[in-house]
Amino acid sequence: MTATPHLNTEHPKHNLTGFIIFLCSESVIFLAFFSGFALLKTAALNWLPPGVEGLEWRTPLLNTVVLISSSGTIWLAERCMSKGNLMGFRAFWLLTMALGAYFLYGQAVEWSGLQFGFTSGVFGGTFYLLTGFHGLHVATGVFLMGLMLVKSFIPQNYAGGEQGVQATSLFWHFVDVIWIILFVLLYVWQRS
Repeated sequence: MTATPHLNTEHPKHNLTGFIIFLCSESVIFLAFFSGFALLKTAALNWLPPGVEGLEWRTPLLNTVVLISSSGTIWLAERCMSKGNLMGFRAFWLLTMALGAYFLYGQAVEWSGLQFGFTSGVFGGTFYLLTGFHGLHVATGVFLMGLMLVKSFIPQNYAGGEQGVQATSLFWHFVDVIWIILFVLLYVWQRS
């Protein structure tokens, strides 16, 4: 007879191993995008589409501050959860969701004001690919936070551990770090 598989309850941190491997695979995808962007930009004679002098950076900078702040609020939510403060967890978790939603709104506002589209050369294609793929991750993170928030209203749901909250928080920090790299690539490193 073979042993039946079971969750590792003796070492609950090991339950996140698969999720960490998933984040590593996501990192490889983003690294490929970043590398492709950098190679295309350095090789291009005319990087920006005709009529575009550069990207406006004020709205993306505000979005960056909002997203970085959300890493702090999700950390506070986790601390509340670890201390058994469910109301504090919900408040900071909901604030993090609101900051993530605001980031997506800010990105939509930025996109609507751009003078180029997805088909505006290599720059347009890579810009929308990078920011859109990241935006998809932000939307996924907000969705996952919504699931964890709903689960917090189920009595004793987190009594055996909060791996879902930890995994969602790790994902959110990952999304934040990716955005910082994107902000540097897209807005700081502007060259005509």
